[in-house]
Amino acid sequence: MIKVDTLINFFKKNNINFFTGVPDSILKELSSYLKNDKKHIIATNEGSAVSIGIGHYLSTKKIPCIYMQNSGLSNALNPLISIAHKKVYSIPLILIIGWRGSPRVKDEPQHNVKGKITREILKLLNIKYTILRSNKDFTKFGKQIKYAKKNNSIIACLIEQGTFKKVYQNNSKKDFYNLDKELFLKTLLQEIPSKAKVISSTGYNSRELMHLRKKFNLRNSKDFYMVGGMGHTSSVALGYSLSSKNKTFCIDGDGSFLMHLGSMMTIGNFAEKNFKYILLNNNSHDSVGGQITNADNVDIEKLSKSLGFKNFYSIENKQNLTKDIKNFIKIDKTAFLEVKVTNSKIKKLPRPEDLIKIKNQFMKK
Repeated sequence: MIKVDTLINFFKKNNINFFTGVPDSILKELSSYLKNDKKHIIATNEGSAVSIGIGHYLSTKKIPCIYMQNSGLSNALNPLISIAHKKVYSIPLILIIGWRGSPRVKDEPQHNVKGKITREILKLLNIKYTILRSNKDFTKFGKQIKYAKKNNSIIACLIEQGTFKKVYQNNSKKDFYNLDKELFLKTLLQEIPSKAKVISSTGYNSRELMHLRKKFNLRNSKDFYMVGGMGHTSSVALGYSLSSKNKTFCIDGDGSFLMHLGSMMTIGNFAEKNFKYILLNNNSHDSVGGQITNADNVDIEKLSKSLGFKNFYSIENKQNLTKDIKNFIKIDKTAFLEVKVTNSKIKKLPRPEDLIKIKNQFMKK
């Protein structure tokens, strides 16, 4: 195991002092350590993080460090290839990649798929990498950093689940809002029409929906759980709704909403009256450590209307909760609902497992 401060000190000894990235459960000790660092930026998506790092290098001539989960490596490919690549602008970068689905670790299906090809992707990009498992691996990684500096190249290190030593901290997640998330979701599921379809974002949202349906025997509609594809939930829901007469409810999180915000303009302009968008805003990357999204700095109502949504609803507390949900559901127009909720309080959430069965059940008329 590796202490995260050992890694940070290693970087700083190599004159690497700027960090940016997207929170990941494997790397939560890293982002927790960096949270008060003035040279640390949490980005909305991995491509943006790489681009921020590129800008830092252009300004300082110093190599930046960009962290991400390997699922987000796909988001980063565009700037990695079309800007930073050796045959384009040849900009040196260091990538810290949380390696979900590593062959040594049992993981979920979507992570296993990406885990098996992560090293192949890096090889295809001609990115030298080190698997950091213990302090002795820093010798190899240090040589690769020297190579990156000398040749203006991109290098990476892969971090597996459990590599970072957990440091006891009083890291209880901060609730920015007061409405209990479980109460809202339970009430929503009780009111959703029987033929409606629900498409929910990856992380806790999908897992909580599945848990609450079973706990309270709420079977009145069908769900499609996005176990991956963070930021793409709204687009999947739009695509479904345009070819269906069913009311389609997209349940999204603030981190997912911000990750590919441009897709909301497409929805605002093309969605039809059967599309209902629900933003569960807790201002937090809840499922990967509770890092702040800064969504609380955004006027969601003004933003949604500027993106084309003509009908906006907001729920902040449990007063008139059922009535407010009914009003949102019954409107016969495209609508946007922002719900300011607490972080998840449910312990040991189950994970969707038989994904083909979930897909087939969802697709039944």
